Amino acid sequence: MNGKILVIGSSNTDMVVQSEKLPVPGESVVGHQFLMNPGGKGANQAVAAAKLDGKVTFIAKVGNDIFGMEAKKGFEAHGMDTSYIIEDIENPSGVALIMVDAKGENCISVALGANLALKKVEIDAAEQAFVEADFLLMQLEVPLETVIHAAETANSKGIKVVLNPAPAQAIPAALYKHLHIITPNETEASMLTGIEVTDEVSAMKAAKALKAKGAEIVIITLGSKGALVVSDDMEELVPSQKVKAVDTTAAGDTFNGALVVGLSEGMVLKEAVVFANKAAALSVTKMGAQSSIPLRNELNY
Repeated sequence: MNGKILVIGSSNTDMVVQSEKLPVPGESVVGHQFLMNPGGKGANQAVAAAKLDGKVTFIAKVGNDIFGMEAKKGFEAHGMDTSYIIEDIENPSGVALIMVDAKGENCISVALGANLALKKVEIDAAEQAFVEADFLLMQLEVPLETVIHAAETANSKGIKVVLNPAPAQAIPAALYKHLHIITPNETEASMLTGIEVTDEVSAMKAAKALKAKGAEIVIITLGSKGALVVSDDMEELVPSQKVKAVDTTAAGDTFNGALVVGLSEGMVLKEAVVFANKAAALSVTKMGAQSSIPLRNELNY
């Protein structure tokens, strides 16, 4: 089994500065290195799935500028179907300013640009992409109404919807019933449930609260600790392998892309989470967003 994966989401260009420490407000810090990389949660997750041998179609909106043109070239180089990437003549491509310290921690500011102009009508225009898909993977860097509409469309066609609710924001109660899987991190789970996630016990409580809202499966990613899974058949922390972190920028995106690849290949849920944990752990050992995502052969799967 090799199901087709549809990803709907953002495409940004990441501008990264490495330094010993992250600046506090009003402080200037001298950096060591500047990198400019393709990024955006949607693009990162689509590229992660493609680099891990998933069959990926990506729906996104980019500006009529050098950032948009280069992003599309990159997607094509990874073997993704880019037929539904829309060029916006009114808005610039999204950009993200990222600072990374010596411990691999980061802070990010994003100007979403054309990503915020991805509308419901453009989802409807991509009907054939839905006809062919088995899984839909989304995030929250495009308008929420577009995410909801896409989830409803996918659900009506029997497509399994996976939502990574990032960046953290409130989502309507009606959306949960369309979700096969929701994959928040600790911060997002805390915000969605009102339960402060600080350890495995509070994470389990938050996961059960999210499942009670209507999501079929809840996976809370807990960084280096792994991922907590709650489904009808499983309540378990799946640990991650220990690595030396260099840059955590795309770890969550790598996890989500890998998770959907595993499921699209027929892996059972726990096996798919182990696969996703391994991919995410490898990604933090390298700098960058899409450039840090491992290839399938690096996972020995």
